[in-house]
Amino acid sequence: MKYMVIETIKPDCLSLVYDRFHEKGRMLPAGLDYIDSWLEDQGSRCFQLMETNDESLFDQWTAHWSDLVDFEVIKLGNKPA
Repeated sequence: MKYMVIETIKPDCLSLVYDRFHEKGRMLPAGLDYIDSWLEDQGSRCFQLMETNDESLFDQWTAHWSDLVDFEVIKLGNKPA
């Protein structure tokens, strides 16, 4: 199943997010797969397309970032015909 994750970086945390990402990577648990991402022009929001068969893996992943980022995880349906 595919998901759109909207990450909203908390105020004054942008450089901390990039520092952690460069040091530790995405820190995804096995079974949660990153597909692609897009940054909003101002850099305060990131839209990530991800895939997993176990939605509970999002809790493990977001725990690594929740001090710096707020998350909205949206389960995607099928593409319209």
